[in-house]
Amino acid sequence: MLQDLYAGAIKDAAARQELVSIDQIEKMAFQALPAIPYERHLFSPTNIRVIAEIKRASPSRGSIASIEDPAVLAKSYENAGAGAVSVLTEERSFLGSLQDLDEVRDAIRVPVLRKDFIANEYQVLEARAHGADLVLLIVAGLDQKTLLRLKLLTEELGMAALVETHSEQEVLRACEIDSRLVGINARDLATFETDRSLFGKLASFVPSGAIKIAESAVRSVSDVQEYASYGADCVLVGEALVTGNATELVGSFSKVSKP
Repeated sequence: MLQDLYAGAIKDAAARQELVSIDQIEKMAFQALPAIPYERHLFSPTNIRVIAEIKRASPSRGSIASIEDPAVLAKSYENAGAGAVSVLTEERSFLGSLQDLDEVRDAIRVPVLRKDFIANEYQVLEARAHGADLVLLIVAGLDQKTLLRLKLLTEELGMAALVETHSEQEVLRACEIDSRLVGINARDLATFETDRSLFGKLASFVPSGAIKIAESAVRSVSDVQEYASYGADCVLVGEALVTGNATELVGSFSKVSKP
């Protein structure tokens, strides 16, 4: 499934490149307003921070929420205390778009993460051109040379890379390239099954100077408290927010104290 998601994302990016050349998108990227620094938004010494996601669908669940106005939802996340907003821009399985990213960026003042299956320089340049401050790089989908190359380009453009992992080996690969934002995804992107205990098993491999982000399987305050007990600095939450009371949940999650 992961290979199919990457293949589709690469094909769609190539189609966009036919309309907007890499030279044009590079010019747009360098003309964009500076990226927002992430540190104070994604780390607190006392409380868990929240990356709240704009998520319409997934390969495992199909349609989740219509989200007719992503900007309004993003603003409600920000007002409730979210440290950042994640925007799924993958079109085929997640029903996202770069237009969603544009609308969210214009609506809020906290960092915005472009969440997609990023595999090449064009997609990174697109992220910056459309106002992203953070880019998701998935270790499972990239060889080490490509992972490093895309991380360095992300940083050259003033953004930061959230490097997503799902195993001890992947965490070590993230550390090898000096990742400062390390995500541990409870969801296996090969099967889309989740294991919330995975974070506790892998968090100790992340250096103390990096921000540790627990991804997926977050539905309640008790889930966030469990992640916090294992050393999470931040949680990335999507489905629970778009199917529930987003404002109340973001507010509750943001009040969870670190041990």
